[in-house]
Amino acid sequence: MLISVFQVAVGGSMGAVARYLASLAVLRALGPGFPWGVVVVNIVGSFLMGVFVIWAAQKSMTHLSPFIMTGLLGGFTTFSAFSLDTVTLIERGQFGSASLYVVLSVSGAVGALFVGILAARGIWG
Repeated sequence: MLISVFQVAVGGSMGAVARYLASLAVLRALGPGFPWGVVVVNIVGSFLMGVFVIWAAQKSMTHLSPFIMTGLLGGFTTFSAFSLDTVTLIERGQFGSASLYVVLSVSGAVGALFVGILAARGIWG
């Protein structure tokens, strides 16, 4: 258990640094105005999650999941975990659950952020 926690911590810090650098590179390339860095990171992270899931299963390397999936890719973008959960539900034929998961996750996260902003402005504003 402690080894897995260490793997997640190391991978997470590496993923966060990679996210920062990738977002900076996209910002420099495309300029400000739209959060292209986040879009690119989310898409790349989701692609890499998909590649890793199949590779790890085929090569019996799932023991690397705490480091790669939860740590590195989770630190890079939690959107990759969201994408994997959505595709897993779809592959199971649970289309209603997948749709509900997407709607609740996106609207819930955006709504919660908005409520958090309002609450913080009410406290410190």
